[in-house]
Amino acid sequence: MAQDPEREEERPEEQPGEDVLLTTHALDMVTMWSSSGTSAEMEADMIRGVLESGDIPVMVVGASQYPNLGFEVKVPRGKVKEAEELIDQAEAAGSDAAAEAEAESEK
Repeated sequence: MAQDPEREEERPEEQPGEDVLLTTHALDMVTMWSSSGTSAEMEADMIRGVLESGDIPVMVVGASQYPNLGFEVKVPRGKVKEAEELIDQAEAAGSDAAAEAEAESEK
């Protein structure tokens, strides 16, 4: 079925100097976190920072002008498990690890 994300995609032959359109469902952006409220934007920004530091593409959806509509953090479908592991590691390390990493980056 064309919409089946588990299906193996056939890739066109690449020619030198030619752009190839990737159509795999592993690139679909899926929501891995969402929240609304006064701290939602800050939380989304912190999650974005953690994921970007782990080389995971991330997209934050939301508008500062309308915080009551909430914020979402989206990652490619193929990177969801890796993103969840990074977030879990960051939560387990806590604020002490963040302060240590910031101090290290200032050297």
